[in-house]
Amino acid sequence: MSWIAISGQGQSWVCPAVFEQTSAPRDLLMARGSVVIETRLSPDGRPQTLLSYERRHPWAGSISFQAVPGGGIVLVMSQGEDVFHTVLAHRPDARTDVLRVTFSWDSEAGFGRIAVERPESDAVMVQTTPPPPPLMIEDIYTLTRRPQLCEMDEDVVFFAVSDEIEPIGPMPLVTGQVPVLTAQGYRRLSTLHTGDTVRTRANGIVPVLRRVSRRVPALGSFQPVRLRAPYFGLQQDLVVAPHQRLVIGGTDVEYIFGREAVLVPAVSLVNGFAAVYESGHLTVRYHDLLLPGHEPFIAAGAELESLYIGRLRRRRAHLAQTLLASCPSNLLPEHARAGLKVLRPFEAITLAEARAA
Repeated sequence: MSWIAISGQGQSWVCPAVFEQTSAPRDLLMARGSVVIETRLSPDGRPQTLLSYERRHPWAGSISFQAVPGGGIVLVMSQGEDVFHTVLAHRPDARTDVLRVTFSWDSEAGFGRIAVERPESDAVMVQTTPPPPPLMIEDIYTLTRRPQLCEMDEDVVFFAVSDEIEPIGPMPLVTGQVPVLTAQGYRRLSTLHTGDTVRTRANGIVPVLRRVSRRVPALGSFQPVRLRAPYFGLQQDLVVAPHQRLVIGGTDVEYIFGREAVLVPAVSLVNGFAAVYESGHLTVRYHDLLLPGHEPFIAAGAELESLYIGRLRRRRAHLAQTLLASCPSNLLPEHARAGLKVLRPFEAITLAEARAA
């Protein structure tokens, strides 16, 4: 199933199959799942209660996520007399203002994990934990539909609950309808598979090593962005995740930035013209292509950055928790960054306006 509750940005949804069956007792324990919280960091360095709830019936229980100054996530859970506590320290980054926290557990397997990701970068901090107590189904409903009984910092963008162990690490960022140029012409991204080939401008035809996909809440750093044609040479609109990056080159790029090419995050183009946020979606499925050398692929005339995995294959424990877990590590490539400048929002808008003039 996966996502069973989503809350944030005006959304408050619970899965009918789980919560709206009158015969289903909500005091059942959820032995396996994940809680994902995305938050903006406090600009003044104050502690933040990301999500907190305490109940007394049918027995005492609580859950609390806190972000503490200096870089740390503190999680405290209790079920009856069973108390669980863990801390994940992460390196604060002055350039980062958004964090995504993922807490996953499998009570039967004795597994617990907490991870912190920075959506605009490759940084992932992960820590396994002692076996945590399971969540109660009623707690999830209360957190989502009864906010007056919970505490949540105003900087929290959204939280969501899944009944699966959600992956961490490299994330797909392109919707499946995006047309990708292959050796036989354009094909929808969602139809490409291992062994197919795609055309690139710098390296010619390269093979697809793997296509990965994941359905996520359409909120925060996952909220779809529509890149609008004809900006940046697009032949049609493309829908991507906010942190999907376009590779842009040309004489104007060289003149303005002194570089042959630059990277432009989709979120930096959102201005009502070059790009707009898509709304009205509860979830969205993103896809991406793993290519041998992290080559950009051509989509509707523009170049999109492909999935970057760095030296993930050398980190087997981390690899096992990603969307590439089923891929043998000896078949994975090692990627090096091209060293391209990533444009800041005002730079990206300046370039878009210059090309539209």
